[in-house]
Amino acid sequence: MQGEPQNRDRSGPTHATRGGAARKLIVAAGGGIALAALGTLAYELDVLPAWLVGERVVETAAQDMDKKSFQPPDETDIPDDEFGAAVRRGREIFTNTGTAASTHVGNGLSCSNCHLNSGRQPLSAPMWAAWVTYPKYRSKNKQINTMEDRVMGCFNYSMNAQASTSGKAPPHGDDIYRDLETYFYWLATGAPTNTKLEGVGFGSVKKPVGGYDLDRGAEVFADNCAVCHGVEGQGQKDINGRYTFPPLWGGDSYNWGAGMARIDTAAAFIKHNMPLSQPGKLTDQQAWDVAAFLDSHERPKDPRQKGSVEDNRKANHDGDETLYGQTVNGKLIGVGAAALPVLPSPAAGQ
Repeated sequence: MQGEPQNRDRSGPTHATRGGAARKLIVAAGGGIALAALGTLAYELDVLPAWLVGERVVETAAQDMDKKSFQPPDETDIPDDEFGAAVRRGREIFTNTGTAASTHVGNGLSCSNCHLNSGRQPLSAPMWAAWVTYPKYRSKNKQINTMEDRVMGCFNYSMNAQASTSGKAPPHGDDIYRDLETYFYWLATGAPTNTKLEGVGFGSVKKPVGGYDLDRGAEVFADNCAVCHGVEGQGQKDINGRYTFPPLWGGDSYNWGAGMARIDTAAAFIKHNMPLSQPGKLTDQQAWDVAAFLDSHERPKDPRQKGSVEDNRKANHDGDETLYGQTVNGKLIGVGAAALPVLPSPAAGQ
């Protein structure tokens, strides 16, 4: 299954088929009602308690690495002064982005959906490891990037800022960056500068010899992911309208320019961090299969696209491990799912 994806092997089952399997799983778990009731707790803590699903937590590579990698300071150590106030504001933006930076967020995600445990968790692109590696050259935009540049890119791609009320990421020099960078700087207290620390990024998972299969990925999703992320990957919200579990595709998810839209990146994140209740449960093959399944669904269009999908594939996705620009189940992937209407955000703390 190497090389160009074959439609027959790559295409997943019908929505009815995979939806039916996932619905059975959700019914068995109580219809997800308990998850909704506990949503705010899970949202704030960035965890799904193992007792909620009755499973023992399996130690992941990230958790094992957490014991021997750099340790960021405890939140109780945030100083009680103006600097500490900025750290706390940055943490709030990071964990509650759709409220704290609402005018620049065009989907239902927060930074902490990918950077787990408030940006502290190894192999979940921890911010203490990222902070000490910038400024650096990035091939994505072919220039030296500061941390502010990097976070602006996250707003453009992962947070789909083009669909926000402002229609763009925060401008350079905005206090949003100032507070986020203060939080990252504090997390990296004592970390060596210009050093690649253990646990940086999402790690990697070698592509299986047989490639990946969307049918198998649909089964992995139904068995392990749908109970939290919804039968159709739509996520789950709490009573305040905030996502307790983020949408994985569709108009309220990350767009085609985000790193997580690459199958290898998503596979590494999934392998080391998912499911939240049983991280490390999935095999490498399962991680690749379900990552491909997730990224075979439409999401907001790549904001870099100026011409056709094929033009953009050649310009910005050539060589990527992605289904962007390919035909899956008879449909061209990459045309973009319509962003959902931006609704007024609940007041912070509500």
